[in-house]
Amino acid sequence: MSTSRSPLRHTAATPARGITLIELLMVLGIIGVLFGLAIPAVSDAVAATHAMQARAALMASYLSALNGAALANARTTMCPSFDGQNCTSGTDWSHGWIAFVDANGDRERQPGEAILSRQEALPSKVHLHSTRGRTRIEIQPAGSVAGSNVTFTLCDGRGATRAQSLVLSNKSTLRVDTPTAQAIAETCVP
Repeated sequence: MSTSRSPLRHTAATPARGITLIELLMVLGIIGVLFGLAIPAVSDAVAATHAMQARAALMASYLSALNGAALANARTTMCPSFDGQNCTSGTDWSHGWIAFVDANGDRERQPGEAILSRQEALPSKVHLHSTRGRTRIEIQPAGSVAGSNVTFTLCDGRGATRAQSLVLSNKSTLRVDTPTAQAIAETCVP
């Protein structure tokens, strides 16, 4: 007698294990809510970092200009610049700026005047404007800033409520303050 075994064994039916469509939709909904809560927090952190980097870059350029004035025993100038070579008019520093040795004291960079610091454009939602009428910062060889205090208004992707004023005094100190409503309106672009 020959016994042949079937290649398939029949066993007692066991229920299939898996997830239902409803369970899957619930998990996706929870993940969506978590992402919805996390994205604004991450965006705010990125915007705060960009603002901090802009403030640090402004201070680093200022220190380069201050050191350059002392070493060259000549006036140095900081100004907004679109091309990283020449000063532009206006109070918008968001597109970048330069600091250079202003050998002839005309507040414009001439060929042969050394660039001490060059800052590229700030990230797209970061805006930096100086006080009206203060399109240039002149640093004397002794370290003082010519003219009156200059106030920068810094606004980032978090909006006008998080705007800051950066006040550079004639004695070369930089402090953070609250900007005026007019400064916020001119700087914080929605």
